[in-house]
Amino acid sequence: MACYEVDAVNPSRIWQTANILSTELPVLATQVVFVVTVYRFLFFVYKPFHQPPLISQISVGFVLSQIIRRISPSAFSYVYPVDGVLNIEVLTHIGVVYYSFLSGLEINLDTILYAKKKAATIAISGIIFPMVMGPALYTLHRKVYGNGDGSELEENKLNAYVLWTLVLTVTGFPVVVHSLSELKLLYTGLGKAALTAAMIGDTYAWILFTLFVPFTVNGTGAIYSVLSTIIFAFICIYVVRPIIVKVIDRNTERDQWDDNQLLFVVMGIFLCAHITDALGTHGVVGAFVYGLILPHGKFADMVMSMTDDFGGTFLAPLFFSGTGMRLMVATIFEHPNWPFTLMVIILLCLLKILSTLFATFFFGMHARDGFALGLILNTKGAIALIMLNMAWDKSILLAPSYAVLASAVILMTIVVPPIINAIYKPRKRFEQNKLKTIQKLRLDAELRIQACVHNTRHATGIIKLIETFNATRLSPIHVFSLYLVELTGRAGALVAAHMEKPNGQFGVQNLTRSQEELESIDNIFKAFGEAYDAIRVQTLNVVSAYETIHEDIYNSAKEKGTSLIILPFHKQISSEGALETTNIAYQDINQNVMKSAPCSVGIFVDRDIGQFDLERKFHICMIFVGGPDDREALAIAWRMAGHPGVRLSVVRMLLFDEAAEVDTSSHNEAQGILLVVMDSEMQNDLDDEYVNSFRLTAVNNNDSITYSEVDVHSGEDIPTTLKELENFGCDLYIVGQGNRRSSQAFSSLSEWCDCSELGVIGDMLASDNFGSRSSVLVVQQYGYGGMVLPNQHNHMKTNNDGSESLIVKTE
Repeated sequence: MACYEVDAVNPSRIWQTANILSTELPVLATQVVFVVTVYRFLFFVYKPFHQPPLISQISVGFVLSQIIRRISPSAFSYVYPVDGVLNIEVLTHIGVVYYSFLSGLEINLDTILYAKKKAATIAISGIIFPMVMGPALYTLHRKVYGNGDGSELEENKLNAYVLWTLVLTVTGFPVVVHSLSELKLLYTGLGKAALTAAMIGDTYAWILFTLFVPFTVNGTGAIYSVLSTIIFAFICIYVVRPIIVKVIDRNTERDQWDDNQLLFVVMGIFLCAHITDALGTHGVVGAFVYGLILPHGKFADMVMSMTDDFGGTFLAPLFFSGTGMRLMVATIFEHPNWPFTLMVIILLCLLKILSTLFATFFFGMHARDGFALGLILNTKGAIALIMLNMAWDKSILLAPSYAVLASAVILMTIVVPPIINAIYKPRKRFEQNKLKTIQKLRLDAELRIQACVHNTRHATGIIKLIETFNATRLSPIHVFSLYLVELTGRAGALVAAHMEKPNGQFGVQNLTRSQEELESIDNIFKAFGEAYDAIRVQTLNVVSAYETIHEDIYNSAKEKGTSLIILPFHKQISSEGALETTNIAYQDINQNVMKSAPCSVGIFVDRDIGQFDLERKFHICMIFVGGPDDREALAIAWRMAGHPGVRLSVVRMLLFDEAAEVDTSSHNEAQGILLVVMDSEMQNDLDDEYVNSFRLTAVNNNDSITYSEVDVHSGEDIPTTLKELENFGCDLYIVGQGNRRSSQAFSSLSEWCDCSELGVIGDMLASDNFGSRSSVLVVQQYGYGGMVLPNQHNHMKTNNDGSESLIVKTE
């Protein structure tokens, strides 16, 4: 209890308070600035450990109460004076109400209503088992704490039982999304199962909160509060929702929203929160229901983008830091039986894990995946902390019980990323597998291709390319189209929007731009699959930050067992025929994918590749220089040559004299000159063997395939040769990226490349200065360490010590 004086201004008026601008506002501003600043600092500190923002926000309060208050009480009193607590509490309540609204806006009702049996069973089992075992652990806590008679704990055990149990059943969907996104598990089988189960569990937690929490506050009289709240929810869903959805969708479709109209929508949050608070439940329930009934899609995306910084970065830390301030860890160790209390905390963390393991066992899941899934679903979120704070405010839980339960909740959330990273290891190097290349794929095996696209134009172009791959009943093709979406704003909202394809149900007709794009891409690939009996298609999507989206591409390709990843070039052809940059971030994605891809990679430069014509065969020109990338490119061209509508010309550049000199300047320290020369000779032998096999098997038995050789004596002969080939014309060039080439001529030319991911020849063919109108496919073979990007463009061939590079000529 704390008392303080307030010097009232205008005491004769109804509104009596002090001069807010000079007394209360500076204190409030100081508190907000301190909390947000420390939160952002801790967020970046915890980021390498993949911790969710929730942990950073709780840590702010813990730093304040347990560190700053002990080291410098005067500094703590300056930030949190007694007369400044009430104002920050009001602001934090507004923050948690708004956060609850955003949580409701993230939930996809269709996913919950039409959830598969597996996900629903796992989610329900994760609720029932903790509800059964929670009271037993609370009883154990009372037995081991202090003298063992419970005299230092709560008098009303029934209310404590209810709150204790409900907290254990919760799964925080937004926190789960963040953790899976950081660990790059969102689009694995484990991640998809966890997302659906977490969304179902989070929704059930809100329902349980509405049904049981009022009884802990108001006793048996809460039955009227619960019934009134249920009636309110039904009115919102079946009466208010049809009206508000119709109005919002009409305004969204016509882009008629302005700040005044959005203000009325936002005010609805606090109106619904006030109604449920007056009914005796809690304000967060009304805010959650309001978010749930609003239409998803374009409108939800607009609201999120406009208010996420205010709600997630400004208001939410103020509330969740309060949990850290109330956390008095010292109370756990103030009694002689504290080791048993630690045992209770650990047991609290195991309940949901054990229940999930039991449920996944019946669905035939591996024990490791079941344990990982239970660990992920054990993650707690906002609703658990709301219950904890309410239990503290209403004195339902005293300091020792609050410390034990809050410590367990925080521990459950903290340990998930490091343990999952240790046992699942999504970032480990992919094992060498020769089957992940086109060259080593059996003739009767299914070819699996992962086609990454950013828009419908990319999808159309890549489909035309895949048509040339000659799908047959003997060797069918399975295409996994992967729509790449940049993660912006709240991860939960964007991921929930893309968890299920839009099904035209009530309230989702105004889709976001990315949802519209996904729907169009899905339709394009479906039509492609229906047109060919030997081609299967499956449309997927990835929502991730562009800086790390290549890891999602890796995991998806590895899980689907693909042999080739096709990436669109970061430039598209304009109406004038020139290539214009679409998004420079696409180039970074392509380069990152080529560094450590789990299979072969192709970058497709689309210059309107065109359709097959019955009168004129589709002409492909494959330029072979040497190395694993060129052998993989030849394997792709060889497969395409089996298509009856394709004519293939293979041109091999034979290097002599200066062009045949081996460049050891970039390898002499790491490998040694002799190893570089030996590797070059070995690659030449492999090239000759594969080309001879191609000539014997394909050229001699197919009139639509031609083979020719061109002598290259210097670096200047390479662009000249390409110009001569361009005069003959073709629809598509296929070339190797050339990462393992050790030719001095190519090393010199690579320093002038604008797009190093295309290699020397690919960069020349894709350049507008070259004047080609043909599309280009640049191929990198899997198994040779990935592409090595140049650190800098230095057109002088000197070593680090200033000496000239050593050139070794082989004959």
